[in-house]
Amino acid sequence: MIWNIYQPDPIKIRNLARKLNIPGILASLLLNRGIDSEEPAKKFLDPQLRDLHDPFLMCDLDKAVKRIQQAIQQNQKILIYGDYDVDGNTAVIVLKKALEMLGANCTYYIPRRFIDGYGLKTSLLEQAVNQGVQLVITVDTGIKAYESIQRARQLDLDCIITDHHLPENSLPNALAVVNPKRSDCPYPDKNLCGVGVAFKLIQALFIQEKKEKYLLSFLKVVAIGTIADLVPLIGENRIFAKLGLEGLMTPSNPGLKSLIMAAGLERKVITSSDISFRLAPRINAVGRMGGSCEAVELFTTKDQEEAKRLAIKMGEFNQERQFIENQIFNKILQKIDSDIELAEAPIKVIDGEDWHLGVLGIVASKITDRFNCPTLIISKIDGIGSGSGRSPKEFHLLKALGSCNDLFERYGGHTQAAGFQLPVKKIGELRKRLTQYAKLALDSKPTEPSLNVDGELRFSDIDTEIYRNIQRLSPFGNENPSPLFVARNVTLLAEPRILKQKHLKFRVEQDGKAIDALAWNFASYLPSIQKSSGLISLAFELSENLQPGYKVFHFKDLQLVVRDIHVH
Repeated sequence: MIWNIYQPDPIKIRNLARKLNIPGILASLLLNRGIDSEEPAKKFLDPQLRDLHDPFLMCDLDKAVKRIQQAIQQNQKILIYGDYDVDGNTAVIVLKKALEMLGANCTYYIPRRFIDGYGLKTSLLEQAVNQGVQLVITVDTGIKAYESIQRARQLDLDCIITDHHLPENSLPNALAVVNPKRSDCPYPDKNLCGVGVAFKLIQALFIQEKKEKYLLSFLKVVAIGTIADLVPLIGENRIFAKLGLEGLMTPSNPGLKSLIMAAGLERKVITSSDISFRLAPRINAVGRMGGSCEAVELFTTKDQEEAKRLAIKMGEFNQERQFIENQIFNKILQKIDSDIELAEAPIKVIDGEDWHLGVLGIVASKITDRFNCPTLIISKIDGIGSGSGRSPKEFHLLKALGSCNDLFERYGGHTQAAGFQLPVKKIGELRKRLTQYAKLALDSKPTEPSLNVDGELRFSDIDTEIYRNIQRLSPFGNENPSPLFVARNVTLLAEPRILKQKHLKFRVEQDGKAIDALAWNFASYLPSIQKSSGLISLAFELSENLQPGYKVFHFKDLQLVVRDIHVH
């Protein structure tokens, strides 16, 4: 990859370091993230609940609060309608708990991916009315549910939509539509995910009921949904993630305890990576593999044994998901290896018979990462192609799909992630038109992958103090990545070992100091390393290698997590 190394102004580094009484490297990292003045830097390094925006700045939130208060006062039955991903599940969990604390009579529904499909369904609203529901609150869904909301009007069923997906030019005719991405919404933070918007509704309700002191307890679950949904971890999302991760150190909920234990994170300092790769996949696997309410049941049960059973079941769902995902991923790699046209395509549109719908998005993401190009994965079942797409940041996937909107039965999503459905007979036309679109959008040139690097770092400068200062920027994620450094011309002390046929583990030395390095999915680099002079340059993140139960570490416990290798 090409290494783009930031070079912040030394005078700005010195001034910011002096104002905040912080080391120069920390000031440099802040400047690399666009934080160049004292007050924003203080809020970034030490986020607090009081830094949250006034929730009533959000359009229609006052209407939503009044209607919910009315429902509580009149003991009307409330239905919370969510989505089957982590964001949707966590939004249901926190809103249900908050409404119950306020005395609401509420129930919930998580749609089943392979039975109900995505979104707010008219048939389910009709069932809700028959069951005595008088108010529906959607979380992480509903912004395009025009027909369902119209049917709810006919049934005299009030609906409050809370969502974060991009609206179309018009909004559903609901009682309230709470979404910071509304074009007319003045709310300053547009990056909230579904559980973040649900939390703002809770915040508003608790302000009205003078229960703000309980807000902090919700952030453990809000943090899981926020980090899992890959929204930018800046602004309010950073507050949710930072304070929520701190709360995960001392979980009290039986379900949360069991989930942490099942993921092997007991007595560990839980990071954003642990949520992304250990906790969130277990919640996500429920919906992906055909489950339903297991995640919400996990967080709402008070029985520790029941919580353990549910956590184990979710782990089994996740293992099944991993197995199927790897099968499809390997089939796709074989397709690409055997098809030159597909290998060189600026956008990869890949279809297969009866591929499991629950893993298409994950596989699309892995192919996008591997080949640094937009990817659509389509499963053909009974003449219908159901697919998921992912793309690098420089390519607006939703606009690309919009250019072919006449081919789809439905489509929607975000700028870099989308889902869609179309007749199988139209897949060839979709591939042709998207290839033309991608060639224009990417200037007909293959995009050479690059890394944004925070600076060069010599091994002689690496110690526990510098690591602790770097960690002050955590939690890391979208728009606040883990700091990346370059070390040039380091000596390879021994031939790298291959781990699990995919990864490399080796030891390198510079300035008389040796450090272990771990390179995930770099096994293919081994032949070129073997032919090298023994000198390599590395782009890496600093990481600790703690054993379970330990919360302190020494220099020997630091390691390099390699992101790229230049062989000399």
